[in-house]
Amino acid sequence: NEAAAGRLSAPDGGRWLVIACATVGEELKPLLPPHAAYKALEFGLHLNPVRLRQALQAEIDGAGEVDTIILGYGLCSQGVVGLRSERARLVVPRTDDCIGIFLGSRAAYQRQMQREPGTFYLTKGWIECGDTPLYEYEKMAAKYGEERARWLSFEALKHYTRVALIDTGQHELGRYRQYAQQVADFYGWRCEEIAGSTALLRKLAAGPWDEDFVVAEPGQAITAEMFGLW
Repeated sequence: NEAAAGRLSAPDGGRWLVIACATVGEELKPLLPPHAAYKALEFGLHLNPVRLRQALQAEIDGAGEVDTIILGYGLCSQGVVGLRSERARLVVPRTDDCIGIFLGSRAAYQRQMQREPGTFYLTKGWIECGDTPLYEYEKMAAKYGEERARWLSFEALKHYTRVALIDTGQHELGRYRQYAQQVADFYGWRCEEIAGSTALLRKLAAGPWDEDFVVAEPGQAITAEMFGLW
């Protein structure tokens, strides 16, 4: 059917629940229609796909009487695979992870990867949540000492050459630019600011849920194949 093909126009009104990673939610929440309820999940769940899946399924199971559940995630190391709702349709962006969401499309993310694969991406939300190489180094330094932490950190990130701060146009980035430059200076990387986009976020919030989205009808589980990323 049309929904299963991923070409569904968002219905007017209805009972919606949005479940999003806190960093995606920060960008998505201002764009949501009034009838959409919103729940943010803790940042960092994407680091453990099993925990992410369990947390999302628990929220889906406890959603109550809603017609549509919008997930502010990408495939996220298959963390969304297997999710299902008996009562509501599930809508999730057809992207590898949230970088594609912030850049506006998976195609935009692919262009960046082809141009410079050794890139560590930063956003306002990631910096605020501490998801940065410099933050990880500082944690290791407190545990192992600066010399060992420096070796471990540089070894783990030796293939990176650039830090890219994504600007979605929704926030003032002054101090975040400074922090991104600090990260780049510490690791000897080039620092760039790249244009993000709210295009995918706006479609996620209001439709149409077209080929850029996976749409699973009630009772239908999300599969990896639905994403068609390979």
